[in-house]
Parts: sequence; C-alpha cells; structure tokens
Amino acid sequence: MGHGIAQAAAAAGFEVVLRDLEESFVEKGLRAIESNLSKGVERGKVTDEERARTLSLIRATTQLEETSDSDLFIEAVPERLDLKRETLRAIESLNPADFIFATNTSSLSITEIAEGARRPERVVGMHFFNPVHIMRLVEIVVGRQTSPETVEAVRAVAVGMKKEPIVVRDVPGFASSRLGVALGLEAMRMVEEGVAGAKDIDTAMELGYNHPMGPLRLTDLVGLDVRLHIAEYLHAKLGTERFRPPTSSGAWLPRANSGRSRVRASTSGMTAGSRRTAAVSRKPRRRDAEINLRPK
Repeated sequence: MGHGIAQAAAAAGFEVVLRDLEESFVEKGLRAIESNLSKGVERGKVTDEERARTLSLIRATTQLEETSDSDLFIEAVPERLDLKRETLRAIESLNPADFIFATNTSSLSITEIAEGARRPERVVGMHFFNPVHIMRLVEIVVGRQTSPETVEAVRAVAVGMKKEPIVVRDVPGFASSRLGVALGLEAMRMVEEGVAGAKDIDTAMELGYNHPMGPLRLTDLVGLDVRLHIAEYLHAKLGTERFRPPTSSGAWLPRANSGRSRVRASTSGMTAGSRRTAAVSRKPRRRDAEINLRPK
C-alpha cells in the first residue's frame, strides 16, 4: 500500500520521501513502483517522460529523520492503534513545524489515534485502496478534532493525485470498510451454508451487480487475516452480529487455499497467521511505511 501511495503522489508532481523500516522493504517498494510504471508505458497509459519524472521525485530511506521537513505525512503502518500512535509521536519528536498527519487506516478511530497529539486538529484519515495507482477512491475521515482546513488540504492533495475523495465521519469502519466487510462476511457465510460455491457467488456480484470483483476474490486480494482483524474490531466496537466472523473454517478455507494470504484453518475457527508483508503481524518485527510529501 505504501509504495502505491508514493507512486500516485509522485505522479501528481509531489516530492516524495518513502520511508520503511528495512532496506529490503524499501527496495521491494521501489521495484514495485518501477514495475507498475513500466506496465503503464507498455499499455500506453504512461509516457516514458512521465515514468522518468515520477521516479525522479521519489527518494527512499530507512531513516525517519530524513522526512523531518515534510508538510504531509501519510502513514501506512499495520492496523494497530499502538503503532499508529507510536508513528505519530515519532514524527512529532523530529518535526517542530506544523504538519498534517494522515493515517491510511481502514477502520481504526482517527480520534483515538490523535489522542495526546500535539496538534490533533491536523490529524485526519486518508484511506486509499489497492492497487493505489489504479483505484480512484480516497476516503477522508474526519476525527472529532480534525479542522476544516486540514480536511480541505488533504482533499486538494487527493484531487491532485487524480483521486475521487469522499468525506465521512469518524465511526468504526467508516463507509467503505463497513460496507465491504459486511458483504464479504455474508458471502463467506453463504459458502459455509452451501448456498453456492465461492466462484459462483463472486460471479453473481460481478455479472448481476456489475462489481468489478466478487466479494470473496476481493477478500482474498486484501488478505483474509486483514479482513478478519477488521471484522473482529467492528464486531467489538459496534456490537452487532453482522460483523461476527464465521465460526467454522468451512467458509474461509476455500479462499485460504489460493495462497494469497497466510491463514490457517482450525476446528475452532480461523486463526490469522503471519503474512509475508507482516500486515497484521503481532510479532515484534513489522513493516512500516511513511510517505512524506513536499509540494514541488
């Protein structure tokens, strides 16, 4: 996700500092950007000049100190409240100037992330969608103390990145995740109940409702462990049964077998394993990404 945001920002003409924890993560992100741009050139969507310009505007590092003079920070760290807060505090300690902190969370409370922040009015949600260089939506999430000026600033950035921003209130799951997870969970229950096979359920939504991708295939793309984490969070926060994950492994197993995500089936339900990108890993080692923008 982080490299996709960096690519979209640089393509819009922003100077970008892409920061990750380890050199291998940084190199992997840059390779993905180069691959995306090369495919764009092959398909006639990107010119050679645009490709070169985009790459020239991205500087990658593992040192957070190199981002200290940025005006906008877009974090793409794992979906854990403590990590989001830790990232914000680290940036505050290095950057005495005012900046906007945009979190790419898909479900966590912006208000809770901003608790104790030096400038909570400059903390906002900026929820991008994979693959970022293709998907047009950006969900701007307004926390309890987020200022109108902050909202307008990130809206302008999103529009500059050729995205279509929507503005939503800071409630669990916002708009997109709440709807998307509800549909995905119901599709899993339908597999569990034997209503239809996974492929047929996806086909029903793709051809019957013109969805570009069925709910089960989309869940596979996002990652079963990520969807499970969000579903558990929404179930706890909203207290409604519609977000309780299916309890048996039958609904999850057909998707887990595709190999896109590391999820183990168990007789008591699904247990999230460690993904290669450590997207929701609870282990000490984790992958972080901050995308820091400077207007050029």
